[in-house]
Amino acid sequence: MDERSLESNREFKTHRSPVLSNSDNSILNGVRIHRKEENKMGGKTLRVVHYLNQFFGGIGGEDKAHAEPQIKIGPIGPGKAVQGAFGDQGKVVATIICGDNYFAERIEDATTEVMNLIKSQEPDVVIAGPAFDAGRYGIACGAVCKRAQSQLGIPAVTGMFVENPGVDLFRKDVYIIETESSARRMSDVISKMVNIACRLVAREKMGKPSFEGYFARGYLNNEVSDRIGAERVVSMLLAKLRGEPFQSEVPPPRYDRVKPASGLKDLHVATIALVTDGGLVPKGNPDRIQAREATRFGSYSFNDTDGLNPDDYEVNHVGYSPVFVLQDPHRLVPVDVMLDLEKEGVIGKLHKKFYSTAGAVCVVENIRTMGQAIAKELKDEGVSGVILTST
Repeated sequence: MDERSLESNREFKTHRSPVLSNSDNSILNGVRIHRKEENKMGGKTLRVVHYLNQFFGGIGGEDKAHAEPQIKIGPIGPGKAVQGAFGDQGKVVATIICGDNYFAERIEDATTEVMNLIKSQEPDVVIAGPAFDAGRYGIACGAVCKRAQSQLGIPAVTGMFVENPGVDLFRKDVYIIETESSARRMSDVISKMVNIACRLVAREKMGKPSFEGYFARGYLNNEVSDRIGAERVVSMLLAKLRGEPFQSEVPPPRYDRVKPASGLKDLHVATIALVTDGGLVPKGNPDRIQAREATRFGSYSFNDTDGLNPDDYEVNHVGYSPVFVLQDPHRLVPVDVMLDLEKEGVIGKLHKKFYSTAGAVCVVENIRTMGQAIAKELKDEGVSGVILTST
């Protein structure tokens, strides 16, 4: 399912009455907002911190992707355009640079390190990116902006291409300006980002996503319409029948269509693996798989005689009661039955390790990424087919 469709802003209107629309004025709960008269009209220059990855920060390409967070005084690279867009209203006092791989491999810790650097500059606003279609960079920008708002109380804005995984991950929490896939129109994007940032600081009313250029965040706000719902829906229907453009007030969800793989013709010679989203992990959860919104998975070996010992496993999953699985892990990952089928010659071989993650409240992009990684490992190890168990 396309997560973006679920988060689309909606617009419900009634005749001459307050109704819900898709402009978003509920910005940031708990964010420290400086009033307009204190910043724009009072002459105070906003202190701006800019977050960049290693490439746009000018320290290198993939060879520097593991660079730790570092701070440099003043604007760098795209930061000069940020400074130009702010003009006299703001000053880029520092640039935080972090390697994409360093951030992606330790998101929580890296975010904390970046927050400490940002906090040291006492900024009024944070600008991150824009990241365009760079996935690791987009996730970093979103995480930095979200934490800047929730932890430091600082308004933050970033920019990304629609297919960047950071959009689905952070669009509900952060203003993300829509960009093209490349940096071709960098200056235009930065102008929009700075415009939103200044308005957040000034607590100005924010317009609709389609007008302002940010991704819809799923908020509903009151609006007045001079046409009742029946008139509007008939108008849209007629436009559709005539082949004319129209915009639905309630965008329908869009679902991924996955073509199923062909069945196994020779099961008796096939190698079968077990995969679960039920959160079964060895005691201590060595891979630190999250109980919800998981971004990690683990693979765990077992022997071909005893199967899974209840004393060796635990369940890390918020979506169901694990009582029966803790009594016997084979109720979730049926190693015992599969070993019997192997001995009986029904299957050729059972892959002697299972894969596990927690499938509770997960972001589609994260699940897709994990699924692709698991599939690659299994194919590389000669696995013919998979039995996926759930809760």
